[in-house]
Amino acid sequence: MTYSVGTPPFNIYGIVDTGSDIVWLQCEPYEQGYELCEQCYNQTTPIFNPSKSSSYKNIPCSSDLCKSVRGSSCNEQALCEYTIRYGDESHSEGDISIETLTLDSTTAIGCGHSNTGTFRGAASGIVGLGIGPMSLTTQLKSSIGGKFSYCLLPYSDKSNQTNKLNFGEATVVSGDGVVSTPLVKKDPPIFYYLTLEAFSVGNKRVEFGGSSEGGNEGNIIIDSGTTLTLLPDDVYTNLESAVVEQVKLDRVDDPNQIFSLCYSITSDDYDFPLITAHFKGADVQLHSISTFVKVGDGIVCFAFQSSKIGTIFGNLAQQNLLAGYDLQQNIVSFKATDCSKL
Repeated sequence: MTYSVGTPPFNIYGIVDTGSDIVWLQCEPYEQGYELCEQCYNQTTPIFNPSKSSSYKNIPCSSDLCKSVRGSSCNEQALCEYTIRYGDESHSEGDISIETLTLDSTTAIGCGHSNTGTFRGAASGIVGLGIGPMSLTTQLKSSIGGKFSYCLLPYSDKSNQTNKLNFGEATVVSGDGVVSTPLVKKDPPIFYYLTLEAFSVGNKRVEFGGSSEGGNEGNIIIDSGTTLTLLPDDVYTNLESAVVEQVKLDRVDDPNQIFSLCYSITSDDYDFPLITAHFKGADVQLHSISTFVKVGDGIVCFAFQSSKIGTIFGNLAQQNLLAGYDLQQNIVSFKATDCSKL
């Protein structure tokens, strides 16, 4: 998403992430000498320089805001710092600060001076929409009524359109075909937890409850910042077997050695069995555009993986779904949507 930060306003491109609870961006060295960009990834757009903003303020360690941030620490000047790490080993470290942001009068942000991982291109950092005290949704909660929605374009979309993100009452997902599932409160209070009961591949049902992580409320995280859908080993194995049973194409190896299930195709118009994610109270249909990803000429791979680090409903599976979050009613709603037409 695009927003502005600072006075005068400075344009920022941020990666929207429902699995993160902080808004952070890469920052140039601060003129007082205690903020240095020790390690920054290659950003193709200009990097924000806090010394050029009249509204930028550091936060002391003694402040309530600093104490509310999970994993905060103090530097030698008794100013508040943060460290955040992601499942793919990306990380950001920097200063907790107050700054003017176009979506609100003042917003707490992370000014990152050590940022590594898979970030690239024009993106300046992460726009955290999670549940923590420093996420954008928490800081805007009163003005947006605890409601936001997004619609993710297919990765294969070659147009100049952008994904849609909206806040407030107008974002409520409604109309024919809407299904809703409860949000479950769990620790750590950062993520949005849902309850997944099973998958279906065509007419074959693969239970999630048989897993060591299944059968419990809040057994999967919905995360717009994670690409793949990650599942416990046993659930993934059973799901992959169900897919293999129904797909009659030639299997091939992934040239990037990431995915375990790949097929050779002769055109981009490939057709794989419909997969349904059976959330509590909500059956969400996932078409092949959301379950297989093209990794090379004539090769597509199953966009699910086994994982020992967590169970996540990733953003590939959420393509062409209008997803609405209502943090007052504690529900997430889904509606199959052509996101290019919004």
